[in-house]
Amino acid sequence: MVSPSTVSVSITGTGLFTPAESISNAELAASLSASVERWNGEHADEIAAGTIAPRDLPDEAFIEKASGIASRYVMEKSGVLDPDRMRPHLPLRSEDELGIQAEMSLPAIHEALEQAGRRPSDVDAVIVGCSNLQRAYPAVAIEIQNALGAGGWAFDMNVACSSATFSIQNAVDALRNGTANCVVVVNPEITSGHNNFELRDHHFIFGDACTALVIERTDDAVADRGGSHGRWDVLGTKLATQFSNNIRNDFGFLNGSEDGERDEHELVFRQNGQSVFKEVCPLVVKHITGHLGEVGIEATDVRRFWLHQANLKMNQLIAKGVLGRIPDADEAPVILDQYANTSSAGSVIAFHRHRDDLEAGDLGVICSFGAGYSVGSIIVRRAN
Repeated sequence: MVSPSTVSVSITGTGLFTPAESISNAELAASLSASVERWNGEHADEIAAGTIAPRDLPDEAFIEKASGIASRYVMEKSGVLDPDRMRPHLPLRSEDELGIQAEMSLPAIHEALEQAGRRPSDVDAVIVGCSNLQRAYPAVAIEIQNALGAGGWAFDMNVACSSATFSIQNAVDALRNGTANCVVVVNPEITSGHNNFELRDHHFIFGDACTALVIERTDDAVADRGGSHGRWDVLGTKLATQFSNNIRNDFGFLNGSEDGERDEHELVFRQNGQSVFKEVCPLVVKHITGHLGEVGIEATDVRRFWLHQANLKMNQLIAKGVLGRIPDADEAPVILDQYANTSSAGSVIAFHRHRDDLEAGDLGVICSFGAGYSVGSIIVRRAN
């Protein structure tokens, strides 16, 4: 009997769905300015009395300087930019219609399957990992499984921004223990639905996107071994969590049963940004460094780091902590400027768009981190 720990597993394809609509920092700042000025005017008496604080006006130049974000894609922009609404318009769908997260997942999955040389009928496991799911049940993953024509099993999971790497480890474990043969991991992030566009500190952070990966046992891979995308062998996976309230979203099915009133901003994304920066960066550095040590790889031997795309300064500080110096753009590519923070999809977007130039034998680390706190890392090597 083959030990699961000796079974080689590979990423054989990736896919990306990018929404058609994009919002610039200028558009976002103009929308929030109109909303803030009106809100401050409506609450002028309370502000003057000191019972509430005025809301701060946004600063377009500050956004890119502080975060590295220049624009973001969204599923629907008119509602986000409407000062009277500040959230996307997403038409209600009947139970007979394909759900929006399944709809955005299918193009990404088909691209990943094409790279892997696989058909939908080859898939026997689907894992959906994302920050916010559109419903409690039936699982979005099972809906995707059905729409795709896949077999086997499917389930949803949420570890916030680390959902992709946690899903990848679940896929690797399933392949090694024989409970699946061809796994699709998909990350349909509609972050515009849970972002707080009403407050300056939060309104610019997130964007929408969906990523997908095909993961198989290496011996089963059928993709063209000379293809530009390559086969990426998984050398190790490592997950860690540590509880913190510094990133939180309290939206859930129990809200309607709670006695007492909540601030409406508790039911969308919120964070203590400074604490997150100070606490998460060293946590991730220690995690990546420890993981590389466990598999016997020196940080200086890693050709590329595909990090969670949360904040440019965070990524630079984390890479510096691992490498001992500020990385160049080639070593730790950034997609924040165009996509913003797409939660769990970010590190996979970076991998999807910035891997074809690497050569056989090159090493890389896919790493995500976020609420929880949670950290996940996948060490890979290009095989061809």
